[in-house]
Amino acid sequence: MSVSSPIWLLGLLLVPAALIAYRIARTRKDRYAIRFTAVSTLRLAAADTPDWRRRVTTALVLAAIASLVVALARPHITDRVAIQQASIVLVTDHSGSMAATDVAPTRLLAAEKAANTFIDQLPSSVRVGAVAFSGAPDGVQAPSANHQGAREIIDAQVANGATATGDALALALGLLHQGTKPPPSAIVLLSDGDANAGQNPVTVAREAGADKIPIYTVALGTPGATLPNPDPFAPPTDVSPDPQLLAEISRVSGGRAFTAQDAGHLSTIYKSLGSQLGSHARQHEVTASFAIAAFLLLGAAGVTSVRWAGRLP
Repeated sequence: MSVSSPIWLLGLLLVPAALIAYRIARTRKDRYAIRFTAVSTLRLAAADTPDWRRRVTTALVLAAIASLVVALARPHITDRVAIQQASIVLVTDHSGSMAATDVAPTRLLAAEKAANTFIDQLPSSVRVGAVAFSGAPDGVQAPSANHQGAREIIDAQVANGATATGDALALALGLLHQGTKPPPSAIVLLSDGDANAGQNPVTVAREAGADKIPIYTVALGTPGATLPNPDPFAPPTDVSPDPQLLAEISRVSGGRAFTAQDAGHLSTIYKSLGSQLGSHARQHEVTASFAIAAFLLLGAAGVTSVRWAGRLP
């Protein structure tokens, strides 16, 4: 919960101040009471109210003050509701470096599992597409309410070839531009290596940013990871990820960049993205609820005081 006018919350200091004043008043009352000798007789005559009843009334009054102060601060709560008719394209890299086993069981298999987890988090109203690529885009599914097509593209990947990230992003952008009035859209890119084929991905990302289509990037893999070299006499091939390039892609497009060095972290990222991109935050002001609660508490304090003490607090 958050508030629109937090300065009013200083009024909560009235609660401890009122409690201290009440304690002082009770102490003073008790001090004067000892001047009378026939205390037991007077107590019977006055039908003194038990302490716990006075404490209940006092607690109700203090709770009413606190609730009214919070109401003045205009509190509101935030929940998430499904986005209707949003379109998301998953762009997945299956270049040769995705066969590396630094992310168990392999980068590619971990990526496929995480991508399916991502789709699981999306409401059925979100249209999902997919672009699989290595040296060129070779698997395409336009955004559709039937998510099975995107899953089939993701699950059919085989690790081989170069990394044409820019061409894949351009194709995804074209898929999202279809129609006269494109719905809210986003691209989620997972890759593990440097873009070494096709057009400049940062240039495409700037175009996406201009079109208000953010690109969320996930850099998969660990620094220093290697693959066996086809030449048995040559050293292993370095397949370290390039998080700097992916961070630049997300930055210029208005998205966010993530890094994942293990399958568990990758799955968590995709699960969080699925929830985030499939819904949007909505605020509800609950001022009236706190104001009503304050008046009910004050009314309850009045009723208990009249019933038990014969007077208002």
